[in-house]
Amino acid sequence: MLKAGLVGAGHLGKIHLKLLQQSEKYELVGFHDNDAENGKKLEAEFGYRFFEDFDELLSQIKMLDIVTPTIYHYDYAMKAIHHGLHFFIEKPVTQNLKQAEDIIRKCEEKGIKAQVGHVERYNPAFIATKDYIRNPMFIEIHRLAEFNPRGTDVSVVLDLMIHDLDILLSIVKSNVKDIHASGVCVVSKTPDIANARIEFENGCAANLTTSRISMKAMRKSRFFQKDAYISVDFLDKKAEVIRMKEAPEEPSPFDMIIENADGEKNQIIFEYPDIHPNNAILDELNSFADAIEENKPIQVSLEDGTEALKVALKIMNLIEQAHLAIK
Repeated sequence: MLKAGLVGAGHLGKIHLKLLQQSEKYELVGFHDNDAENGKKLEAEFGYRFFEDFDELLSQIKMLDIVTPTIYHYDYAMKAIHHGLHFFIEKPVTQNLKQAEDIIRKCEEKGIKAQVGHVERYNPAFIATKDYIRNPMFIEIHRLAEFNPRGTDVSVVLDLMIHDLDILLSIVKSNVKDIHASGVCVVSKTPDIANARIEFENGCAANLTTSRISMKAMRKSRFFQKDAYISVDFLDKKAEVIRMKEAPEEPSPFDMIIENADGEKNQIIFEYPDIHPNNAILDELNSFADAIEENKPIQVSLEDGTEALKVALKIMNLIEQAHLAIK
């Protein structure tokens, strides 16, 4: 088992602690949190060992799980690298591109492995449908959340939209050509709702809408490609694939056949991929253990996290420029 430690025992950090403890691939040595009172409370309640001295924790582990606010990601990643530790780091990978590129360079120099916590890659609905998605040319994405004060210290783009940016960039194998974006600050000092249209060099276009002030939650992505439409519900873990193929010469009474203006007949086929329930956070942590111990590919690399951050920062910059122009 891989000796692991965690830094940052907030809301998500507590979930990670529980799953590291449950995992058959890790031995949870302990955790560190800047709030010693919180750390001692968790130690007393759950039995996780609290290390007030962070360096002491680092000396006893081989993998560090970084689940702190983003502003501290860079410093903790650099400490992990300095101690020769592999590390899992939550999204967004860092605050800015320079920090992310520094981490990539240092990891390459030291032979350190790292994975970014873009957990939607492990969503069972996405896993069940991603092999159906082939060269989509239009993508529609909605991620709507009810208001929660937690996370409003950063733009909704870095808080929520970045999940979908990572999925989008993992699907569309083409460079970004152009981005248009708009956003509004409603209850926070940073945008609470944002929309972005991303155009790729291969002709694909994606429209993303993200809100954290909605009346009800929604996390849906729709992929349109030649002869197929794929719908993925990341929230309810459902998926639907609608395909078209040339109609048989003698269709059955139950076949759904459509005819276009040119007289071409196609059969519409509805498919509902098998979705296997999972714990996405546990799966991402376990897959990273396999990457370390068995040299398997890292599912969400530092480079992946950096590309998602690059697009997110561009969107934020466009929104800010639009606001300044109005003033």
